Amino acid sequence: MSDTLSPTGQKPAPVSVQPFQFRGLFLTAIALRLETDAPDDVFYAALDAQLAKTPHLLAGAPMVLDFAQVPEFSKPADVRDMIDNLFARDLQIFGAQNATEAQLSAVKGYGIIPIKVGRETAMPEPKPQKPQKPQPAAKRAAPPVPRNKVVQTPVRSGQMIVAEHGDLTVVGSVASGAELVAAGNIHVYGTLRGRAMAGAHGDESARIFCRQLDAELLAIAGLYKTSETIPAELRRKPVQVFLDDDKLCVEAFE
Repeated sequence: MSDTLSPTGQKPAPVSVQPFQFRGLFLTAIALRLETDAPDDVFYAALDAQLAKTPHLLAGAPMVLDFAQVPEFSKPADVRDMIDNLFARDLQIFGAQNATEAQLSAVKGYGIIPIKVGRETAMPEPKPQKPQKPQPAAKRAAPPVPRNKVVQTPVRSGQMIVAEHGDLTVVGSVASGAELVAAGNIHVYGTLRGRAMAGAHGDESARIFCRQLDAELLAIAGLYKTSETIPAELRRKPVQVFLDDDKLCVEAFE
């Protein structure tokens, strides 16, 4: 580095490069919701059957344990035994949601972190205020930036397309091995292969529409169907996918 002095008679400060960056990450995870407070041989047999049926869906997928239905399941030895069994099946568990303090304490030694999943709620009605003197008209605000995403080329295998704040529209087909994720609806004006996950932030009113169905996975607000559970008569037909009373429905257009 040069020893040239600055006009003030001091050496200039060395130029430094920030050695890291904090970046936002949109992560698609699978939640394993526990429905029984004492996982037993029946629980693990059913789990093994599901893993055998959908190996590509769960292999290497980030997973969260959902304790919402089992607040009483908190004995450390029992919780840890269950986690050992899940890890033995190569499930990639990294978080716990809807967990009590006792449950979080039981999983802490495994590097499992608490996950908070929020839902959008209606804004409270404003309280009536006293009349105020009229104010000068404010300048008209700029129109909001569109939150939807449109992809006008086919989606190739291995691509992941995300519409984090709105609908996702693909004007073309989606290849096997590709992944679509949207906070709102998903529209595919071609053949839908690969995975499509709408309502990614928990919007249960979201829907998936496609001109020809051949998907590996369909999901809305965390509820999903895999290719093995999609009726054969709906394959290669135009369909819509929606939730009805916590049930994922696939319906052909007339």
